[in-house]
Amino acid sequence: MYVCLCNQITDHEIRRAVEDGCSSMRQLRNELGVATQCGRCGNMAREILNEHRQSVDLDLINALARPA
Repeated sequence: MYVCLCNQITDHEIRRAVEDGCSSMRQLRNELGVATQCGRCGNMAREILNEHRQSVDLDLINALARPA
């Protein structure tokens, strides 16, 4: 789904950017251009960022908790 219509940025692109290391709205703005035009996408982008960041963190914790 398109999150930022001004820059044609999708939720998949935001999730991919989080997986690649973006951990803040500032980084998403710099990397993708999210919320740099009208700003209406900012809240949705932040929700996706936080949601996906938590799942990535949880996956990392689970991976580290497994015995070698």
